Amino acid sequence: MSVFRRLYRGETNIQFIKTRKRWYLASLILVVICIGSMIFRGFNFGIDFAGGTKFQLPTSANGQAITTGDVDKAFSEAGISNADPAQQVGTGGAATITIQTGSLNVGGQQDVQKQVADDLGLQPDQISIDSVSSDWGHDVTVKAIEGLLVFLVVVSIYISIRFQWRMAVGGMVALLHDLILAAGIYSLVGFEVTPSTVVGLPTILGFSLYDTVVVYDKVAENSKDLLAGSRMTFSDAANLAVNQTLMRSINTSLIALLPVAGLLFVGAGLLGVGTIKDLALILFVGLASGAYSSLFLATPIVVDLTEHTAEYRALTKRVVAKRSAEARREAENAELIAAGLPPRAATRRTGAPAPAPRPGARPARSRRKR
Repeated sequence: MSVFRRLYRGETNIQFIKTRKRWYLASLILVVICIGSMIFRGFNFGIDFAGGTKFQLPTSANGQAITTGDVDKAFSEAGISNADPAQQVGTGGAATITIQTGSLNVGGQQDVQKQVADDLGLQPDQISIDSVSSDWGHDVTVKAIEGLLVFLVVVSIYISIRFQWRMAVGGMVALLHDLILAAGIYSLVGFEVTPSTVVGLPTILGFSLYDTVVVYDKVAENSKDLLAGSRMTFSDAANLAVNQTLMRSINTSLIALLPVAGLLFVGAGLLGVGTIKDLALILFVGLASGAYSSLFLATPIVVDLTEHTAEYRALTKRVVAKRSAEARREAENAELIAAGLPPRAATRRTGAPAPAPRPGARPARSRRKR
């Protein structure tokens, strides 16, 4: 319980900054895997991006259940060889079966509709048809990229003005990391990319940025007037800030992930509500990667950029020298105590050590004026 109490109070001392090279390596491996998957495996674009025709059928005809296997067989016999596997969407009386094919002209759609209806014992009007051109998905993608670029530029300017340009660099690297991980997981697992996926991207970037700015604000507070003294380095101040905001980051991430996990695993997984699956997927992946990058990437990158400057290198030397002197004094005092001698007093402000009292000497008394 003491661990959770210290975590709640922000009194933990986890070395996020000291072990940052490990997190850099782990993130680099994940990014390389995701980029490799995007290059060689590609994406499973939905009908809104790839174009094509979607057929929607009921799950029963004349009291007889219709399975996804029956639908696949019926479309195959209708001469459709490029159809995706049929999927059941929804449960109970609201359940339907959908199947996507390549682009068909109006005559081809009607022929497939009639033949499939005859094979499954349906009326043609029970099969709905939705045809989408790939131009629509292209337009959506272009607009999303334009909006994303504007978002990144505005955010960079704000962070540079509010904090410093190094923090803007760290925040942008973290956001780029989140984008690559979210897209890479979609490519690796084969999730279908839909307009809901595109809509979810700004949402996850906003969450990641919020968590990062919270940590940055604490870093700025801890590093205020840091160069004037020699108490701690910038790494120490940043690591302290991450520990102080750790519980807040955990709470924020859990509060955001729990409802999204409910949508994904209960709504889409158990209940089969396919309309929310795409949005829930991108939110879940993005929120998790955003929480990770805020703690393990953004702030460590700022530390690396800051401690390479001349003034902070000088600060680090002063802090190291002071700690070395204190360590030597503590070692000397330990030897004196072990030998039965009184320890040396702390160093005066002038830098000269206080003289040790002579054996048997009486303490000096102040003289009163008569």
